[in-house]
Amino acid sequence: MEYTIQKLASLAGVSTRTLRYYDEIGILKPARINSSGYRIYGQNEVNLLQQILFYRELGVGLENIKEIVTSPTFDGAKALREHREKLLEKRQQLDVLIANVEQTIAVTEGRITMSDKQKFEGFKKKMIDENEQKYGKEIREKYGEETVKKSNEKFMNMSKEEHDEATATQEELFETLKEGFATGDPAGELAQKAAALHKKWLMHYWPDYNKEAHAGLAQMYVDDERFTAYYDKIQPGITVFLRDAIHIFTGMTQE
Repeated sequence: MEYTIQKLASLAGVSTRTLRYYDEIGILKPARINSSGYRIYGQNEVNLLQQILFYRELGVGLENIKEIVTSPTFDGAKALREHREKLLEKRQQLDVLIANVEQTIAVTEGRITMSDKQKFEGFKKKMIDENEQKYGKEIREKYGEETVKKSNEKFMNMSKEEHDEATATQEELFETLKEGFATGDPAGELAQKAAALHKKWLMHYWPDYNKEAHAGLAQMYVDDERFTAYYDKIQPGITVFLRDAIHIFTGMTQE
């Protein structure tokens, strides 16, 4: 079956403007243009639009979606199975949050009691899931499944006081790092204090500590643009400075 742009937009619940934009950027082109100049979409385009909307629902950016769906190795059936797994994870996350809200309602109505730890379990699970989506593959490849599992368990068991302390440590780290960066010396007192604070912050989440892993993480901050963007929002160039300070702190400086 074939569809005009208006009919496909209505079928998919998107605007014709969106479909025109997808055509412009090369992510979803019509099967053909008819004699009247209208875009005509066939079954392949319908299936591809479904894939695109699945990726959008999962928070994937259009540039990344374009890379995925235009790749010669793109496998639609495999992608659908992956979508299913991601959506099940998202549903589980929502179920946890809904249960948390329902428990809180019951507490306010005096039907049950709820510990401070229980009040934040849903949000913690959400943070773990979001972190998994963003960095899970890289972290597991670098540190292994068991380490990631232990780290997540430690985070889930974190008390409110421990969470507040971790947040305070991170804020102190950022302030000290800015001050150290201004000196331009990663071996200086302020930079080394920032490296020590980074270790202290990590230990709120890591099951154990070793210098090699700390130095490796600092290098990953520089190698992965997502981590670089996170720290460079403090000040451009500060990620490399932090990496150098941590390498000096751990004694893992590069020759």
